[in-house]
Amino acid sequence: MVKIAFDEPEIPSQSDAPSVRISDIAASRIETLLLDEPEGSVLRITITGGGCSGYSYNFKLDSIKNQTDKDITVENGAAKVLIDADSFSFIKGSTIDYTDTLEASQFIIKNPNAKTSCGCGTSFSL
Repeated sequence: MVKIAFDEPEIPSQSDAPSVRISDIAASRIETLLLDEPEGSVLRITITGGGCSGYSYNFKLDSIKNQTDKDITVENGAAKVLIDADSFSFIKGSTIDYTDTLEASQFIIKNPNAKTSCGCGTSFSL
């Protein structure tokens, strides 16, 4: 017998949160960005459909006041990142990093779940 459930996705516990890591370089950049933002600001990462390879990483500044019980919090020092449960399932095991080169200054996700990614690194497929 096969059971099919149409329930809400299981929300990972906060104890699962360390499976997404913020590098020290990314943490430093997040802290710098938040210096000019209102108190209680955080970086939010979401995954949406679209982009060259199927899914896109989205980074935006948000308020901790918008945190819901479905958000996972990942921290490194004073750097705090919120990830909703659906997006977390796509990047579990990843490292949030930051690169500053001649071509681009950007946050990047080193995602072991991604089968392919586009050249700019902002989209991926599973």
